Amino acid sequence: MKSELKAQRVILAREIERPSRRRRFAALGLGLLSAMGFQPLGLWPLALLAMGGFVLLLAGAEARREAFLLGWLFGFAHFTFGNNWIATAFTYQAEMPAILGWAAVPLLSLYLAIYPGLAALGARLLTPKGGGIALAIAFAGCWIVTEWMRAWVFTGYAWNPFGMVLLGSFSRPGIAALAPWMGTYALSGLAVLLGCLGALLAARKQFVLLVLLGVAVTGGMLWPAPPDADGTLRYTLVQPDIRQEQLNESPFFEQNFRKTAQLTYPRRPGEHRLVLWPESGVPDYLLDGYPQRYYDSMTAFGDPHLARLRIARVIGADSLLMTGTVDLEIRHGRAAAARNAVTALNDKGEVVAGYDKAHLVPYGEYLPMRWLLEPIGFSRLVPGAIDFWPGSGPRTLDLGRWGQAGIQICYEIIFSGSVVDPEKRPDYIFNPSNDGWFGSFGPPQHFAQARMRAIEEGLPVLRATTTGISGVIDGHGVVREYVPQRVAGRLDGLVPPALAPTLFSHMGNRLPLAWAGLLVVAAIALRLRRR
Repeated sequence: MKSELKAQRVILAREIERPSRRRRFAALGLGLLSAMGFQPLGLWPLALLAMGGFVLLLAGAEARREAFLLGWLFGFAHFTFGNNWIATAFTYQAEMPAILGWAAVPLLSLYLAIYPGLAALGARLLTPKGGGIALAIAFAGCWIVTEWMRAWVFTGYAWNPFGMVLLGSFSRPGIAALAPWMGTYALSGLAVLLGCLGALLAARKQFVLLVLLGVAVTGGMLWPAPPDADGTLRYTLVQPDIRQEQLNESPFFEQNFRKTAQLTYPRRPGEHRLVLWPESGVPDYLLDGYPQRYYDSMTAFGDPHLARLRIARVIGADSLLMTGTVDLEIRHGRAAAARNAVTALNDKGEVVAGYDKAHLVPYGEYLPMRWLLEPIGFSRLVPGAIDFWPGSGPRTLDLGRWGQAGIQICYEIIFSGSVVDPEKRPDYIFNPSNDGWFGSFGPPQHFAQARMRAIEEGLPVLRATTTGISGVIDGHGVVREYVPQRVAGRLDGLVPPALAPTLFSHMGNRLPLAWAGLLVVAAIALRLRRR
């Protein structure tokens, strides 16, 4: 009798495990499909349906542990595919084998997947039984909170919030036009809700309503942008197409400078313009006061004053240049650290303003726990034996006739709510970047996130990169002009005017968190009503 009962328990456990195992594989597949809504693929209908399909899957999870596991598996596949460009970065690091990049992506995803896992767990806690619209609303609210957490825990990794799938083509903002009243993370919650609603209608075979929903969402993605408006400040934006293999190699420094300089010519006589060069736009050290050996290693002149005068001749009279540079922190006659900086130079070769990057890339611009990791072979993904030090945070530079400039260097632009000085709103945001080590997926995703910051803040973003994508984005998120990847080019025009301050610019990420609170309250209310 005991042996029969034992056998029946084994059979029952196997029957329970089969659907559980199928759900786990389904969660992986749906996570992979959901990441296809990001650039450069932009398959947003597939991403929304995959997210909705996951919530249907989550409805079958009875135990909290299984809910978390399903969310974690979904997130693991989602982040592994969406962050595949990170593997390319390792091909430009001589001190580590390139194959390590293909291990780094899933290893990072093991951590990032915790956040979708927490969102699934939270939704299951709020709605302990069943699925339906209450579970969908709860999951959307929890997704907003966990995505916001992902942006700041352990310095944060805010790349590819799910709301990015609602960003339209270059000529129209899509449903992301709602970002000024929601913020990016609440827009992610909306994307989750739209996907869940579509999946629920399909599961209940309410095809007429499903078609109507599809038409409404498609209409939102194709809704035309407001008319263009021109500003008064003329710009020249340069993308020199300096490949990563040559960017940091001293034999190419002079060649790279000449390429950038030639693209900056010609200029109209008497023209008053703002010139924009990318991150790593100048190989020379431009500040005074370093030991001579550092100047000798980086410039043909061995003199920062002469280097600045040469740049002044390139940009011409009545022009001001903002360019990416590297500055040094000298301690006891040696370079203790570096600064990833933007330096503003006038037509006399004078430094009129500067900004130091505040949000640095872990393992890219500095090595956490260097004392432990460096001896065992882990080094940074950029050349050099010293780390970068961070600046103080978003600042607005007063450039006189050239306006009030907000600066965000490269990776900083992805952090929603942290790109503008709250005390002094700028006229525009300058976003110099080097995306040459981002592969083919990274640059389009990076550019899309710069567009989202423009929409949230109602500010134009001028983006100059070494290899693309460079462009000018107005406050509606519309791309006025751009230079594609791996093309040398130059853009000339008028900086689009800033829009009126948005609700998000006043509230920051308190706004999406308020939306998350409303969704959680709504989910609890629906649950109590059913009781």
